[in-house]
Amino acid sequence: MSAQLCHHFQEIHVVRSASELRDLIPRFRPDVVVVDIETASLSEIEQLHREFTSVCIVCTHRIADEEMWTAAMDAGAADICSATDSQAILTAAMRSTSLVRSAAA
Repeated sequence: MSAQLCHHFQEIHVVRSASELRDLIPRFRPDVVVVDIETASLSEIEQLHREFTSVCIVCTHRIADEEMWTAAMDAGAADICSATDSQAILTAAMRSTSLVRSAAA
């Protein structure tokens, strides 16, 4: 996924855990983070959303599940997309960052 997204963003950092992500957000100040909902818990998504309110969270999944989508959105995700659909992830990330920039203007 990062190979497809690298052409659209200045920097992409790949992490292995939510705690590693939490440590890197203050350092790199991203507009958006992409999190695999199957490896990060909903409580971790919620904590990221609480700690970093200006960062949009786009979650990915391998198996579509409406309950998981609703729960991720309730936890603070801006969107949730199939992990194999790089175009949907890109669209969600771009939409999320443009919303942040327009809201801050």
